[in-house]
Amino acid sequence: MATVLIVDDDPAIVEILTAYLRAEGHVVLAAGDGVQALPLLARAHVAVVDWMLPGMSGLKVTAHARQTQPQLPVLLLTARGEVDDRLAGLDAGADDYVVKPFSPREVVARVRALLRRVSVRDDIEVGGLTLDVQGRTATLDGQPLAFSRTEFDLLATLAQHPGLLWTRERLLERVWGPEFPGVTRVVDVHVTALRRKLGDEPDHPRFIETVRGAGYRFKEA
Repeated sequence: MATVLIVDDDPAIVEILTAYLRAEGHVVLAAGDGVQALPLLARAHVAVVDWMLPGMSGLKVTAHARQTQPQLPVLLLTARGEVDDRLAGLDAGADDYVVKPFSPREVVARVRALLRRVSVRDDIEVGGLTLDVQGRTATLDGQPLAFSRTEFDLLATLAQHPGLLWTRERLLERVWGPEFPGVTRVVDVHVTALRRKLGDEPDHPRFIETVRGAGYRFKEA
């Protein structure tokens, strides 16, 4: 159970998201504008913030949260589907975004993933693979592995969120950064390199699964 703050001036959206999140066992706080949201940020484990808010925009709320509650995950709701707009949200400090119109179940799934991220430890052990995220070291069945910086960041991103589906676009933004000029094919190339070093067979993966037409995910233990 966690406390989720919903910041949206549309009562219908607040009502339906509240119902779905409470069904997951969460406590829900709600604010109808950015100013109302500010004092509630410290009480939340994750914030769901609409971009277009009266008075103070969702981007400003997100930026404020990043300054005052740096560990608070923020999920941005936006009607702006353009890449530049989504990148602006990430630049403001949002951890993830959902484009309107959206399914409430998608929002709940994204909240679940963000909460998992908060609780993630820096030491990861799964299926014989051990990662020390802070020390940037890795072993497999007790044997040290050598990864490039990008390979390690990609593997850690996947391993810290087992079961979470990552599209190539989201991995590109998360690992390479929103300003990276490359194409999503670079993700596939690095996944192939990781699999080679992990001895992972794509058809029978021990660690990294391919979800055809969607992206990748790290297998849950």
